[in-house]
Amino acid sequence: MRKIRTYNQIASRGLDRFSRDSYEVSSEISQPDAILLRSHKLSIDEIPQSVNAIARAGAGVNNIPIDECTREGVVVFNTPGANANAVKELVLAGLLLSSRGIAEGMQYVKGLADTAPEQLNKEVEKGKKAYSGVELTGKVLGVVGLGAIGANVANMALELGMEVIGFDPAISVEAAWRLSSDVQRAENLASLLSRCDYVTLHVPAIDATRGMINSEALAGAKAGLKLLNFARGEIVDTDALVVALENGQVGRYVSDFPSQLLMANDKVMQLPHLGASTVEAEENCAVMGANQLIDFLENGNIKNSVNFPQIRMERTKGYRVTFANDNVPKVLSNVLALLADMNINVIDLLNKSRNDVAYTILDIEQAPDNELLAAIANVEHVFHVRAV
Repeated sequence: MRKIRTYNQIASRGLDRFSRDSYEVSSEISQPDAILLRSHKLSIDEIPQSVNAIARAGAGVNNIPIDECTREGVVVFNTPGANANAVKELVLAGLLLSSRGIAEGMQYVKGLADTAPEQLNKEVEKGKKAYSGVELTGKVLGVVGLGAIGANVANMALELGMEVIGFDPAISVEAAWRLSSDVQRAENLASLLSRCDYVTLHVPAIDATRGMINSEALAGAKAGLKLLNFARGEIVDTDALVVALENGQVGRYVSDFPSQLLMANDKVMQLPHLGASTVEAEENCAVMGANQLIDFLENGNIKNSVNFPQIRMERTKGYRVTFANDNVPKVLSNVLALLADMNINVIDLLNKSRNDVAYTILDIEQAPDNELLAAIANVEHVFHVRAV
């Protein structure tokens, strides 16, 4: 019986993926094989030695200690694309809110609650001029980050009649296939900012992106830029943004990550992190996360990991062992030599690497015992071994 520890409220459709005959799923398990969570800030002390994998039902994994997990051989999964449609639709709302005086107009109407019925239409017609806006059609949208969400947003904007410019130095082949050929490519962030009426951010919060929208970047932006941030708050330098809002370089800022510094600014609209807050997105993320954990625990396959290579090998016959090691020469050959010395035949194998980590799936003819697993674990540079 495999054990799954949950944090947060995980959608029941995801939990139902775990067969009750093979899995125990609870928020109270002390020695789980894997962890499934959403936004809970997971400390290394909450990850016992029994854990082999962690799945985040969402795209961002800044609530998980990735480096420590990698050193312990814990595979960390996320669920890219599962909430892409939910975020895309909220970006559309952000584009409209920043363009049409919708929120301000609603507040104006609420202020007319005590107006006499016969005067209401007159007051509405008189006041609406203050909330006129502009249309999205024909405007230029810059999309920074062209993963699942960014590509969806870019394609949506094209359908709205916008001109779209994208920037993503790390775009994957899979993402490129999702993207319309009508999306123009910017050589760098400065080029994109200088040309766009609107810019929407869809990059993860990593060292290379934290504070990327700073005073230098904003100084080169098109005057009156409408900036949307549905990625992570840390991507925008708030102090620099305040200055750009004051001098008119940025005309509007719509963010899903509230900042105390921006609370009183009339040019700012802040939402309570609603990007993936739909029933459908939460279900999609939970199902994807559960499926990835099941395939890893039962077969050793890895898909959508943020710290291990993507790898998949079909189950045929025999017994499966997986191991992770430092990505240095001769480790695999040393393990294979060890198996040969123990007179153990290898039926099939697959080896992949990612940065400093290598991972191997081995199918062998005889059932692995503790002696074999210990012998592989003692091979230099191997740091995690598991019988699947």
